[in-house]
Amino acid sequence: MSNANDTKDASPPKLVLLTDSAKAEVRRLIEAEGKPGIGLRLGIKGGGCSGLSYALDFTERRDGDTVVDYGEFEVFLDKKSTIYLSGVTLDHQGGLSGRGFVFQNPHASNTCGCGESFSL
Repeated sequence: MSNANDTKDASPPKLVLLTDSAKAEVRRLIEAEGKPGIGLRLGIKGGGCSGLSYALDFTERRDGDTVVDYGEFEVFLDKKSTIYLSGVTLDHQGGLSGRGFVFQNPHASNTCGCGESFSL
């Protein structure tokens, strides 16, 4: 029987999800940059074979950014990108045949073969 005063750590779902592999690689790359205050910026830009391309960079927070806190680092999205990237999972595939960072977008109606561009 549950008590109404019981509280569980029910964190709200993240706007964008990073797999454990992606989080480890982001931490490694941020440490390699050696600049305090930077985080991972995810975005979209026009172009690519399917119409929109993913953008990934390490920058400081900007006014108007949506911020997703991962504890050891933050993920920044501008307003336009937040609309397109809501629900996206970012993975990192390493190894000899790894592709690096890979976006898994449940809203994409079409993606190109390389996985770097999409359309809705």
